Amino acid sequence: MALAASRARTLRALSRPRPPGRVPAGARSCCSRAGAPGALPPGEYRAWLERAARDPAGFWADVARGWLRWDSPFHTACQPEAPAGSARWFLGGRLNVSVNCLDQHVEKSPNRVALIWERDEPGTAVHVTYRELQDLTCRLANTLKKYGIQKGDRVAIYMSASPLSVAAMLACARIGAVHTVVFAGFSAESLAGRIMDSGCKAVITYNQGVRGGRTIELKATVDEAVKSCPSIKHVFVAHRTDNKVQMGDRDIPLEEEMTKADSICIPESMDSEDMLFMLYTSGSTGKPKGIVHTQAGYLLYAALTHKPGLHVAVPPLSLCTLLLPPGCPVQLSFEPLPTGNQLALRLSLQYVFDYQQGDVFGCVADIGWITGHSYVVYGPLCNGATSVLFESTPVYPDPGRYWEVVQRLKINQFYGAPTAIRLLLNYGEEWVKKYDRSSLKVLGSVGEPINKEAWQWFYEVVGEGRCTLVDTWWQTETGGICIAPRPSEEKAEIVPAMAMRPFFGIVPVLMDENGEVIEGNDVSGALCIAQPWPGMARTIHGDHQRFIDAYFKAYPGYYFTGDGAYRSQKGYYQITGRMDDVINISGHRLGTAEIEDAMADHPEVPETAVVGYPHKIKGEGAFAFIVLKEQTACVDHIKEELKTIVASKIAKYAVPDHILVVKRLPKTRSGKIMRRLLRKVVTEQSSNMGDVTTLDDPSVVKEILDAYQKYKEKSSS
Repeated sequence: MALAASRARTLRALSRPRPPGRVPAGARSCCSRAGAPGALPPGEYRAWLERAARDPAGFWADVARGWLRWDSPFHTACQPEAPAGSARWFLGGRLNVSVNCLDQHVEKSPNRVALIWERDEPGTAVHVTYRELQDLTCRLANTLKKYGIQKGDRVAIYMSASPLSVAAMLACARIGAVHTVVFAGFSAESLAGRIMDSGCKAVITYNQGVRGGRTIELKATVDEAVKSCPSIKHVFVAHRTDNKVQMGDRDIPLEEEMTKADSICIPESMDSEDMLFMLYTSGSTGKPKGIVHTQAGYLLYAALTHKPGLHVAVPPLSLCTLLLPPGCPVQLSFEPLPTGNQLALRLSLQYVFDYQQGDVFGCVADIGWITGHSYVVYGPLCNGATSVLFESTPVYPDPGRYWEVVQRLKINQFYGAPTAIRLLLNYGEEWVKKYDRSSLKVLGSVGEPINKEAWQWFYEVVGEGRCTLVDTWWQTETGGICIAPRPSEEKAEIVPAMAMRPFFGIVPVLMDENGEVIEGNDVSGALCIAQPWPGMARTIHGDHQRFIDAYFKAYPGYYFTGDGAYRSQKGYYQITGRMDDVINISGHRLGTAEIEDAMADHPEVPETAVVGYPHKIKGEGAFAFIVLKEQTACVDHIKEELKTIVASKIAKYAVPDHILVVKRLPKTRSGKIMRRLLRKVVTEQSSNMGDVTTLDDPSVVKEILDAYQKYKEKSSS
């Protein structure tokens, strides 16, 4: 009863009108004018939000019927009363993701540009049409089938961003194989771990990668990784450079095989809940989690959050009657809809990015991350968009690279990470103003909370104070954007550095330390979501109990995001950061236990503890505390060895910025390391250490503070 009552209160809260108000002092708002990106007619955003919350099955059924191409229609939109962590969507429905991303557009506009590959080499962009991408995909799919890859098999993709890497993802989807894309900066050991956990039968890779003017030895990394992966039968090798690499017995020259393959590949009809891909993300424990996303629900949510234009079927009632309960305080003035059979209604809703046909969508994320999956590949391609594939870095060959690309490709929406914005801010305005950015309509940030200084610079300098700026919050597990300033009501404000408003179907709640829903505004708590949505992950591969424990155990009946949030006086949401032992380095989530496990391999380092600390450029950095077996004069040498170990076992971005040697770590009597005390030390909040009575020896705190102070003094000198 208590759970039902709290849900009812949450849904009622969605109906409350929010009065307009002033932006906090010192902050500049980005307000929407009539017809501006993301603005909806009065009452419309609230009405659709209300309907999606009160009738999620009906809402998503209507959207899915209008948005996706189905081989067989679904009979049930959502499994009723499913236990937490067991939601299933579009039961009985069958479709093929590659058909939705390619074939339906080839039929109508075969020569429309699907991808613009902005190669590492400046000024060498390659345009790929939907017909050309379909041809690449089908030839690659037939090549995979020739070598025994079937429906349900797992395929690892270890490639830099390119049309061929996108075709590899879509080829897997076409034949029903499950892809797991591994970021091409990960080490051989990290790659091997993901291959073994997912049980991949094949790897698709390049001979080498190119990024920031540097050559990356991808094939050599794969060769090292597969030594410990007996499940791998074949390694398909394409060429990004002209350099030759050693080919072994299981290595297949991919381009050569694709030229022999048929350009027609009959798509496999997949159940809505069949696995589409696995993507690994860090957790609070050392082992990365294989997050599982399925066919229909993920594709629908990625597409819907990318593009305006909502297809819904509605019964012959007025929208006010349909969407809101009797007596609801939200006043709507919609005209009644025509009577008769259900009407397919297309509302011209301006969603998060205000993408319109003919725009160039520039998400600069790598395809190895969920942002690249959802907003470089699946979302844009399902919508028939033109999507930019960015292979380089924001500072190669100079800090004007992003803005030169915006000018040359006439990008309309630019979606990137706050880390890059903070980095470019330090180079000054001249690198931005050197280039024409008049094509830009919407700017977006993703991956981590953006600070106000970076937000203002992004909005005022890059966007010239005229572009809508959306700070989006979501996760690998959510599949797509969950909270963002848009969509919203017409003329609604955008508060700097705030995610603000939930997307349709997302019902955010804040929880207190006792697991109770926090009512009202101007409050902080653990961010949870009250009901399932189609894009959410279904499980952790091979360990559903871990999935339940990680996301549904802390607050039964709710999805726990792992993030803390603040709900402002006006009811807007601001993400305050992780609540577990996960740090966010340059937009990449990384479990501190993962770094600790890597460092533990050093024979002279029996104990380690890693915490995050604020970093001016990266958002967060890693600070490691280590205990040595015995005193040694070779401390600097050991530190360098530890950095090398972390880079080789995980990736270079995971290497701690600071390593401090201490005599011992702060532990409770049960032996648990109290990392919160270490966080207080590195964030210089030692005056408020909190309760230390549970420590085995509280004097350890002063020891560590003294060591940290000496380290600081030495570093500054």
